[in-house]
Amino acid sequence: MLLSWPLCAGAETLRELASFAGVRDNTLVGYGLVVGLDGSGDQTMQTPFTTQGLINMFSQLGITVPAGTNMQLRNVAAVMVTADLPAFARPGQRIDVVVSSVGNARSLRGGTLLMTPLKGVDGQTYALAQGNLLVGGAGAEAGGSSTQINQQAGGRISGGAMVEREVPLQLGGDNGVLELQFHDADFDTTWRAVQAINEEFGSPVASAVNGGVIRLVGPRDDNRRVAFMARVERIPLNPSDAPAKVVINARTGSVVLNGRVTLRPAAVAHGNLSVTIDTRFGVSQPAPFGEGETVVVPDSDIRIEQESGALQVVEGADLMEVVDALNALGATPQDLMSILQALKSAGALRAELEIL
Repeated sequence: MLLSWPLCAGAETLRELASFAGVRDNTLVGYGLVVGLDGSGDQTMQTPFTTQGLINMFSQLGITVPAGTNMQLRNVAAVMVTADLPAFARPGQRIDVVVSSVGNARSLRGGTLLMTPLKGVDGQTYALAQGNLLVGGAGAEAGGSSTQINQQAGGRISGGAMVEREVPLQLGGDNGVLELQFHDADFDTTWRAVQAINEEFGSPVASAVNGGVIRLVGPRDDNRRVAFMARVERIPLNPSDAPAKVVINARTGSVVLNGRVTLRPAAVAHGNLSVTIDTRFGVSQPAPFGEGETVVVPDSDIRIEQESGALQVVEGADLMEVVDALNALGATPQDLMSILQALKSAGALRAELEIL
């Protein structure tokens, strides 16, 4: 019922804690068509954009479709194609793509994605995607019955897109200034990193901008700058302890506590309350030769049951004591969410509470 992760006792490298500004992925998106489906494609009467996309593609290939043609194409599906363009990607390199149906196609299994331009937020085409889909789901149907494992309306193409345009990226300005951005802003960790970098190079090449950014004065030459950045990423660092935090996933009932969570002394009473409503239906008939009508009369029996819940003292100084104290209440994960929120409101939970 309770999960935990230990605090990191050893040193980590700066590569694991931060990244250089500008070194990032870029998201791409495109609209395309998947063909070759075995009758599991879009129902074109309900998805007119599939027919429109196919007619536009035919016109680019020199094929003219007469106006008013009713194309019943069950082997075609309209899809959205997404991909992440990594930093430093060059034309000719291949990247993975994810293909997702936007119509009412039952399955994309066995389909082939036709050439689809993938565009960035600026509207420019950065890659072209095409290839056979790999769908992780499977299904079967016969005689009006069907069964399915996992999802079949989406798939992946490994290396399915070829980069056509690179994203301009300049590391550092003309003066060689770089910025190191931490994944989680923390003043103590940032200050420790500044001291570790300056100690590594023997000169004040690093200075803190704020709790999450360090400014570095590196070489202006490209080759020396890369060597400088690689040396910075290898520097070991002991980050400060993470703050006490409890994460609750209300959809799955998962509760996660890190090692700094503690409980102040508190008394908690926990008991379940259940309400049962049992309705029986009877028939009321009029007397012979009467003018009444036969009616259905409901007879409801309502019962309220409440389990006894005695006060129990909960207190914890370390993670295992906190887990033992919470488990002593005998609560389900759903009940535990309410208990933790109540402890937080009462000031007995020494941790930040995050609900997903």
